[in-house]
Order: sequence, then structure tokens, then C-alpha cells
Amino acid sequence: MRPLAVFDIDGTLVDSRASIHRAACEAARGIGLPEPDYDRVRQIVGLSLDHAMAVLEPGLDPEDLVRFIAGFRASFQRMYDEGHEEPLYPDATATLRRLHRDGWRLALATGQNRRGVARNLAREGWADLFISSHCAEDGPGKPDPAMLHAAMAVCGAEPETTVMIGDTAHDITMALNAGAHPLGVVWGFHTLEEQVAAGAHHVAADFADLEAALDRFAAQVPAHRSAAG
Repeated sequence: MRPLAVFDIDGTLVDSRASIHRAACEAARGIGLPEPDYDRVRQIVGLSLDHAMAVLEPGLDPEDLVRFIAGFRASFQRMYDEGHEEPLYPDATATLRRLHRDGWRLALATGQNRRGVARNLAREGWADLFISSHCAEDGPGKPDPAMLHAAMAVCGAEPETTVMIGDTAHDITMALNAGAHPLGVVWGFHTLEEQVAAGAHHVAADFADLEAALDRFAAQVPAHRSAAG
């Protein structure tokens, strides 16, 4: 059975560190709060937006939380209106294309909204790479396993043939909750130590290391399926 690789977007394929921090700072200023430092912001990336903003500023009353969330969305909209696009990490698309060429099934699972997913799928060649995409607007967000369950259902995969690739403890926990194989990457929002503590089986140092880890996983899939049968 061909393995399924489900990729996170922010911090895994796309370098959105600066833009997410900028949006959080602008949203905070908009409701009279001090700008949060990057270390606080990076901890909430990957969660659904409403949950993330409530975790970032837990003392807000419901009305201010609504304004805070709206300010974050408005900041991103201004960036996009100005022509901003978050850069891909070097080798991200090359790795995706190589996996697709080698017969992997590919999907996305992200804390972005559906509009953000559409923006990324509009990147050159991406729409042809992924069988499905799943986001927090579709149902419960990370670390709930709902997105991974949906990806496996659409792609015809089982947990033992599925690997989740992400950069945060939320991705790792979601993978474990779904019974999938959790792989981390070191270049995103959470540290290697945070991902290992969450249960990552491996945290890749670069895309070559990630591809090697995926090759090892793929090599084990047929034997595992045969033994289970």
C-alpha cells in the first residue's frame, strides 16, 4: 500500500514566522495591548485561530477577544492586499514533487482557514500534488485527530501507513491521537526539544533528512501490512 504523507503548512512548508508575529502584534496594538514577543506567539501557531488567540491572551473578555481575532485577520488581509506572500522554505516544493513522483499520496492538514489553504494551493504546481486538504474550518483543530482522520478517509489510508509532518507539538500530538507516525521538522515554530517531548519519532534537520526519514518509513510499510494481514 502506498504511504500517505500529510503536511502542515505554516513553519513546515511555508516560512510564515515574520508575518504571523507581525499580525499578532498589530492585533494586540489594535485593542490596546502590548505587542507579544515572538516566543509567546510561536507557541500558539498551528491551533485554530480562535483557540490560538484565546491562548495568546487568556485574560480577554469575549468582546475584546472577537476584536483581537478580527485584528489578526485584518492584518493578514492588509499584507495580502500589499502583495505579500510568505516564502516557501528552500527545497520544500522539490521534496513534495519527489514524493509525488515516487508514488506517495500527499495531503495537507493546517490551522489556516480555507482561504489560506486556497492561497497556498494556488502556488505553482501545488494543486496537482495534493489529493486533499484539511483545515480548522472543517471541524476540530489540532491537536484533535479529526483532520488526519479526514485525510486518511479521503486518501484511502490507514494510520499505520500515514505519517504526519509538522513543526509543532500540536502536529505531533495530533498524529499520535490519530495513530499515525509523527515526524517533526526543526526549522519552524517549535524547538526540537518541544517536539521530542510531545512524542516525535524523529525531528528532521533539513529537507534531505526529512526525505531520508520518509524513505525509512515507506520501506517499513509493506512489511508491516503483510505482518498485520
